[in-house]
Amino acid sequence: MRDDAAAWFGRRTSAAEDWPLDLLLAVKGATTVSVVLPALDEEPTVGRIVEAVHQSLGPGAPAQRRLVDELVVVDSGSTDRTAAVAEAAGARVVHRDDVLPGIPAVAGKGEAMWRSLAATGGDVVVFVDADLQSFTPSYITGLLGPLLVDDDVALVKAVYERPLLDGSAVVPAGGGRVTELVARPLLNLLWPSLAGVVQPLAGEYAARRSLLERLPFPCGYGVELALLVDTLDLVGLDAVAQVDLGVRVHRHHDERRLGRMAAEI
Repeated sequence: MRDDAAAWFGRRTSAAEDWPLDLLLAVKGATTVSVVLPALDEEPTVGRIVEAVHQSLGPGAPAQRRLVDELVVVDSGSTDRTAAVAEAAGARVVHRDDVLPGIPAVAGKGEAMWRSLAATGGDVVVFVDADLQSFTPSYITGLLGPLLVDDDVALVKAVYERPLLDGSAVVPAGGGRVTELVARPLLNLLWPSLAGVVQPLAGEYAARRSLLERLPFPCGYGVELALLVDTLDLVGLDAVAQVDLGVRVHRHHDERRLGRMAAEI
């Protein structure tokens, strides 16, 4: 790792437990927070995530504990009960095609993400994947911590261990195959100052709206890497931070879909 990347890692890496809710409530001030879940056919998991945010940090929490001002699920055309489950759990659900309807929509996670900026109003936006099986509210507080405490931070990426679930077996650190075989080697080769970013493809991250509205959003699997390298180009390495959220468990994809992801990235 280059000296600048190693120095950044030591300065800009923290853990979720470093950002307790009481601290964040004390420094939040007038800053507004939107949590966005892009979702496509995530009925089995989206409700639990929404309920956890709503009840512990959002409108369902006691007034003095509300860190999240807005909780939105952007449905990209689900054919299951994703929208109904999310709404019942406490989210405001918007359909991707109903946001900026004059602009034809295309398929992809990035499409839902950039349209979510027009459907929300928070000064800070937290993105969370809707297929998480390991979600806890500390994902939200951890990602918000550096942004609410340090005005120089504009983008916060998640760090986590990614076990691979293979039937009933668990392979420690066996997930994140595209990250380790494609994304991180690309960063080391082309953007070596970002070599300290442990999970460049993390779907959990938070950013200032003032940054996000200046960035282009690729519509497919490359959106996470693109936002990261464009942030580096636009505002510099020290505006990026990362927070260790522990362990991330989610639905894994087969080799064919992983190949598509790698090619798009």
